[in-house]
Amino acid sequence: MRSLGAGAILLCLLLGAASAVTPATPAPHPLSPLSATEIAAAARAVGGYKAFPKGALYPMIALREPSKAAMQRWKPGARLAREASVVVLDRAANATFEAVVDLGKGAVTSWRAVAGAQPLVLVEEYDAVPKIVKADAGWQAAMKKRGITDMDKIWVDTWASGHFAPKGSESARLLRAVAYLQDGAINFYGRPIEGVTAVVDMSQGKVVELIDTGVIPISKASPQFDEKALGPQRKDVRPLVMTQPEGPSYKVTGNAVDWQKWQFRWGMHPREGLVLYDVRYRDGAVSRPVMYRGALSEMVVPYGDPDTNWVWRNAFDEGEYGVGRLVSPIEPNLDAPAGAQLFDVDFSDDFGKPYVVKNAVGLYERDGGILWKHYDVYHDQNQTRRARQLVVFFIATIGNYDYAVSWIFHQDGTLEVDCALTGIMLAKGVKDTKAHPQHVGHGHLVAPNVLAPHHQHFFNFRLDLDVDGNGNSAFEMNTRAATPGPDNPEGNGIVMEETALATEQAAQRDMDMGAARVWHFVQPAKAKQTALGYQPGFVLAPGGNTVPYLSKQSLVRKRAPFLEHHLFVTRYKEGERHAAGEYPNQARPGGGLTLYAGDDEKLVNQDLVVWYTMGITHVPRPEEWPIMPVHHVGFRLMPAGFFTQSPALDVPR
Repeated sequence: MRSLGAGAILLCLLLGAASAVTPATPAPHPLSPLSATEIAAAARAVGGYKAFPKGALYPMIALREPSKAAMQRWKPGARLAREASVVVLDRAANATFEAVVDLGKGAVTSWRAVAGAQPLVLVEEYDAVPKIVKADAGWQAAMKKRGITDMDKIWVDTWASGHFAPKGSESARLLRAVAYLQDGAINFYGRPIEGVTAVVDMSQGKVVELIDTGVIPISKASPQFDEKALGPQRKDVRPLVMTQPEGPSYKVTGNAVDWQKWQFRWGMHPREGLVLYDVRYRDGAVSRPVMYRGALSEMVVPYGDPDTNWVWRNAFDEGEYGVGRLVSPIEPNLDAPAGAQLFDVDFSDDFGKPYVVKNAVGLYERDGGILWKHYDVYHDQNQTRRARQLVVFFIATIGNYDYAVSWIFHQDGTLEVDCALTGIMLAKGVKDTKAHPQHVGHGHLVAPNVLAPHHQHFFNFRLDLDVDGNGNSAFEMNTRAATPGPDNPEGNGIVMEETALATEQAAQRDMDMGAARVWHFVQPAKAKQTALGYQPGFVLAPGGNTVPYLSKQSLVRKRAPFLEHHLFVTRYKEGERHAAGEYPNQARPGGGLTLYAGDDEKLVNQDLVVWYTMGITHVPRPEEWPIMPVHHVGFRLMPAGFFTQSPALDVPR
């Protein structure tokens, strides 16, 4: 699931490395991602540091963002220290370190060991693991049992190990390997070599456990979906073109975007992917803050098959692999519409060398249907406004799955998040060639000898809201039928009640469709400044969602505390970024939101951070094989009392 053909990818990426910036280049904005030159400088400083272990690797080099307080004091033209945050892995000694580099001075200013932490799976390890397992005698014997003697016909997929470990290897840096029969095919995921899993100790470079639960037939059905394999294509699809003869309506300055009164900055983080900063709405002459920082905080994909070779498959795609550095290039006119503006981003490889990912972030306007309308039947007059939306997005390809994460800006002041899931379902080899009519099991047959296990996808977004500035409060809005009585004689009354979420423990909440539940984040200090007396606010309105089916006792569920509720609200603290903790790879429970909300701090009139979890339950269908149509899941942040009337009234015909 997680193999990437890393050697070939890295070669292409390194060839595109950005050129050095001259000394005359203006200082970058404090929130601009690191340039290739800065990445190289950070690696040099860390590599030359006295405590740097020989042969150590760089799982991550990223901008160390200035503190929020420093950014809120900062004025354009002023200088803030540019710093890099560097994670170092001494794989031979199984030790992890964190360093901070002052890029202006080219010096390490902080170095510390992080006990028991395992960083992201390295791109280099996607190449190393297949070589290790294919050279293992036990693995070779397991393949021969299945009639495979040519190791070149096997594709080995590399996974994080999860929380399961062979006895005696609990603290080792472990990875797992599963196999597919590739035999020259482009898509190999439809031909799993079922029943065999290898556990690899990366410090020792050897297989420390081989699990073989027996031979299962390998599917002979073709899982290919390229044009050559599929044959004739539809002939009646005529061009559908949207043009902007005068160009787009947005303005881009570096990483800053200005569109339809919205203003924001974006960056790409190797772990989080796309990050939005300083999101504002221009209301007359005032640029009003809405959100200081928003990004995907963590993902987890628990598979619902208790089989020995499947029970460990619970991918923390952000914290174990890094959705940012697994970004795939956006193909114009396909992944993005014609006219989309595409941006390159700089990352660091495992050896500290910068490389560029071409077309990693996309920005475009699109038609949004009807924005607002009324037809006056009495005077035969129509007033309609056509909506447009601004989309900024990226696509991460994590093995078999592809995730497109989009932030969508609306003209009515709404900010929407949409996650589009597609790619290839993870498949299991089985003996069945036909589905049972009264199927009861842990998956569904999608091809002869191929079953797609039931599973779930959960996304947690961290939203550092600053609605009209710091000092926000949180409320839950519940709607109910009014009690019949003298004030409601016909029983048609509807009542909405707001309840304050005054502490971090009280602000751990779940969706309730029966109450039409949403959450309201307001600025109490400015209520008197609004014409109607409302506290300016934004509502978080959930979209489709689900609940976890993992047992409460499951270690996966305990490692992913964000699964316990759809909503958490915490007090802002520097460094609290990830809902499952900084190092979820092989981590035990107790990190992330368990810690962040554990002290139950008060939330009234405070700098608040909102953590929203959304998910889907995927019960596979044959119509999703061999490749899945896109499935969408998302939420909206909508103004509620932020304006005194519709901010979309001035959109022209």
